[in-house]
Amino acid sequence: MTRLFIIAFTLAFAGSAAAQDAATIEKGKQVYAAQKCQACHSVGGVGNKKGALDTVGATLKADEIRLWIVAAPEMTAKTKSERKPAMKAYTLPKEDLDALVAYLSSLKK
Repeated sequence: MTRLFIIAFTLAFAGSAAAQDAATIEKGKQVYAAQKCQACHSVGGVGNKKGALDTVGATLKADEIRLWIVAAPEMTAKTKSERKPAMKAYTLPKEDLDALVAYLSSLKK
């Protein structure tokens, strides 16, 4: 009986965490659209194809993605990026930033 309770609790928690992750990623998609990221970037062929982000989650860690958002000039210099126009730094509420990072981290194609 105890074993069954533990299994049920574990499954319920895992399902809840997955739903929370999905909700955060969905919010990140909304932040991406609201911030008009598609003007310089694309996902799934929608937006500026010169800045495709379809595999960004497979190539960058979440903290690197975060730095590209909040400290883009420093990341541009660090990576010697020559893309024009250069990305500017964005200041977003923590919840929006976390959601945007979660969304971009999920892009692994």
